[in-house]
Amino acid sequence: MSQAILGGLMIAALLWPLALILREPLMAALTSRSEVRFPLDPLWASAPLPALALALLGADGNLSLSAWLLGGVWVLDEPRRVLLAFTALLWLFSGWYARGYLAGERDRANAGNGASAARLARFAVLWPLTLSGNLLLLVAEDIASFYLGFAVMTFAAYGLVIHAGTRDALTGGRAYLIMAVLGEGLILGGLLWGAGNLDALTLSELREGLATAPHGVWIGLLLWLGFGVKAGVLGLHLWLPLAHPVAPTPASAVLSGAMVKAGVVGWMATLPLGESAAAAAFVGLGRAMLIVGLVGAVGAALLGVCQRHPKAVLAYSSVSQLGMLAALVGTGLVTPSLWPSLAPAVVLFAAHHGLNKGALFLGVGIGEHPPRMPTWMLALLLTLPALSLAGVLGSGLATKWAFKAALYEGGQSALATWLSVAAVGTTLLMARTLWCQWQGERQARLDGLTPLFAPMPLAWLLLVVSALTLPLWLPTLGLAPAWPPRDELFGFWWPALFGVALALLAGWRIHRWPLRLAGRRPPAGDLWWPLARGLSRLWMATAPWLVRLAAAKAAWVAWWVALEEAGISMLDALGESETWLRRHAAVLMMMVAMGLALALLFSTA
Repeated sequence: MSQAILGGLMIAALLWPLALILREPLMAALTSRSEVRFPLDPLWASAPLPALALALLGADGNLSLSAWLLGGVWVLDEPRRVLLAFTALLWLFSGWYARGYLAGERDRANAGNGASAARLARFAVLWPLTLSGNLLLLVAEDIASFYLGFAVMTFAAYGLVIHAGTRDALTGGRAYLIMAVLGEGLILGGLLWGAGNLDALTLSELREGLATAPHGVWIGLLLWLGFGVKAGVLGLHLWLPLAHPVAPTPASAVLSGAMVKAGVVGWMATLPLGESAAAAAFVGLGRAMLIVGLVGAVGAALLGVCQRHPKAVLAYSSVSQLGMLAALVGTGLVTPSLWPSLAPAVVLFAAHHGLNKGALFLGVGIGEHPPRMPTWMLALLLTLPALSLAGVLGSGLATKWAFKAALYEGGQSALATWLSVAAVGTTLLMARTLWCQWQGERQARLDGLTPLFAPMPLAWLLLVVSALTLPLWLPTLGLAPAWPPRDELFGFWWPALFGVALALLAGWRIHRWPLRLAGRRPPAGDLWWPLARGLSRLWMATAPWLVRLAAAKAAWVAWWVALEEAGISMLDALGESETWLRRHAAVLMMMVAMGLALALLFSTA
């Protein structure tokens, strides 16, 4: 494939979502229509198709745009192709799903409900805008384009989170926005510090320069924490369990399946992974990432199984899975020689988690609006992505083998064991999610069934099939997962079997002796609430002092203003005196002359 065709595909992939935003305003202007509507039609849902075509058809290469920002460099290689393919697939099916999910909103808007029309228009505009930012950061090699895509994706997604406009949605949006601003500040600080010190304009120059830079580890710390907000690092994860339950289900799917991977992509793009020169300086940061990742993987599972809303459970599952990814990336910093074999496993893990987690989130909406199919088939289709995420079958099994084989070869068997322990937590989270979904599905089935080929069920079915067959079609993109040998299967299945046993035991225990955990159940967002209460109390305690300080400041300013006004009045008086002197200068001069003459006359006498 020529560079011209590759460049055309890249530009089309990034501009097509933006063109879909502008089509209705342009059509309204051309036809002199006063009302601008933003329909969620099939053309609107096609926004990710050029990106999918780029991933499937584009050859390795780059596009240089000297007139773009500081000099744009967009690259397509094997890791980016895999990331782009699963991201485009998830956005495609989630967008089609949204057409059915928001059908009620569309009907209310057509009936004249202004609030519904405004929400629908906002969703129709922000969805492709967020997608465009997500795609740009995946192909960008220059720092300016990467950060632009990251920031556009982050802040446009805020409107998706608060779509419902309820109190809970605004609370989730506030948590999302506060953490997003914190993360963006850390990322911007790290990128500017690194680019300025190293005179780097591309991510590869930044990554290579950090290995030997005098303050490289501190720049790396900023980048780890900044991207860690998006990747749900323990302590910075607070927005995920608050934003996911309140966002529309298709938005939750892309938030957890695609957008949180931007944090992992940021780590891989900026940290000196695999650089032997960085081993001594970055080993401490790598160990911190490893420990915090493992603690997050296990701790998030413990918090998630206590939740009642299935999307909150899935949010904690994302924190847990991303903790595993953070541990693998941290291992790449501690042992640089291991990164070449770990990097493909991390990319495979990201694709596997993105598609299966997206299918699980869309399955929540399917449980609320079940399609016309036998109950056992619906239960099976809801369970298959959960089993894959637990590592029992499909891409989950291939992913486990990919990173465990690399860890065993690198002498990291202890880390492999800890990841297996975290997989027990994943199984518990999946069991809890399915139980919550099943409770809602039984009630929803009484309210009526959805046609099987309606937008919601069809998009969900296609995503489930794409997730389960990931190891079969992924080799066409250059990444061929391997399957574990039969004698290793029990080592991969025992965490799931143990997790299922624990779930059954807990269910039996609660059924026989119900526990009163309502007051002791950790809320979604866990640390957010004590932090919010603490800041509220701090504000109440300091508010009187701040009021007094403001009053003292106002009095001080008023004194200076009064002093300034008095000085201005004196200057005005002097100005008036000068004017009077000019008007009577001749008379005054005559009087002075006469005075002098009289003085001389009397002095001679």
